[in-house]
Amino acid sequence: METCVTIYQGQLRTQTTHVKSGYQIITDVPAEHGGRGESFSPTDLFCASLVSSMLTAMGGIARDPSFNGNFYGIKTRTTKTMSEKPGSPGNLSGLVIEFEMPKNGFTDDQRKRLEGAVRNSLVGKVLSTELKQTLIFNY
Repeated sequence: METCVTIYQGQLRTQTTHVKSGYQIITDVPAEHGGRGESFSPTDLFCASLVSSMLTAMGGIARDPSFNGNFYGIKTRTTKTMSEKPGSPGNLSGLVIEFEMPKNGFTDDQRKRLEGAVRNSLVGKVLSTELKQTLIFNY
């Protein structure tokens, strides 16, 4: 059974349906590139997917009883950089992902484990090393 079905709707817009749940996501290209700019762009959605994978990996580590439930409330801010190189305009070239960690007094070991999970998330593992990622953890 397929995971999702995506339909091109014209004007650089797509609609993707998650087959099992029926949830839908719309993508739009930004207006300055000829789209409507009314929803996530494909690269915005990529950023959301990467960060969701990172947070999920951290959540898996935080299931350990030593965390005492002190994991909830992490907030991230993601800033993407698009390439300005001649011949490759519009390519995603860099990400800055800032993690606002809850002020729960994580131990050094817990911090190391959480940050390691981020660096080894399933989505993150398949990315090209050409994509510059800057990860900032604010505790």
